[in-house]
Amino acid sequence: MRRQIVLDTETTGLDPAEGHRIIEIGCVELLGRRRSGRSYHRYINPERTIPPDSAAIHGITEDHVADCPVFSDLAGELFEFVDGAELIIHNAPFDVGFLNAELTRCGWPRLEDHCQILDTLQEARHLHAGQKNDLDSLCGRYEVDNRSRDKHGALLDSELLAEVYLAMTGGQEDLALASEEISPAAAAERLLDSGPEGQRQPLPVTPPSAEEWLAHQQLLERIQEASGDCLWQDRGAGDEH
Repeated sequence: MRRQIVLDTETTGLDPAEGHRIIEIGCVELLGRRRSGRSYHRYINPERTIPPDSAAIHGITEDHVADCPVFSDLAGELFEFVDGAELIIHNAPFDVGFLNAELTRCGWPRLEDHCQILDTLQEARHLHAGQKNDLDSLCGRYEVDNRSRDKHGALLDSELLAEVYLAMTGGQEDLALASEEISPAAAAERLLDSGPEGQRQPLPVTPPSAEEWLAHQQLLERIQEASGDCLWQDRGAGDEH
């Protein structure tokens, strides 16, 4: 069954190259496009000061994380939680850049070497070009209740992003309505996740009628006359319908 991890971080600033560090990580696990109930959440001592302008965004102060573990103390458990999963991240270059800097600092491999990464910001910009695509805007667009989000928080934002992602890509299977419109990719994903291999219902196959087969053959003949080379006609000559 497909395993996805919705992930978010909070940091002391905007650029790890300037010495900024991660101070919170939140992850929510999806299995087969459903919340599994598993999550991962840690506050981290960044081993540096937290600027007031950053604290104003997420509400995390130096006193809050003074007694928390440093990143190297929890790198192993974080890596074990996300290893092999597809990571779903809003503005992935930001979070991945910080996580890779932290992982490299303590001798662990980069995320891209062990996980696939999907950037929901890029997906949203493709679907809603010219519109605001920050998390709050997407929550409003997809009717996800974000009233508890008075400040940024890694676990809360991961939970909200999980709901936005499922809505944006077709919704959860057990909440799907027969009338909803979903993308072909989301429909295919649902089919693949619908059950263990060998237990899925076979797709119905309806053979063409004699009239439909004749019309098909006539179309191939017209293509052959126009182009002089119709591969479908050659292939169909030995096939039974």
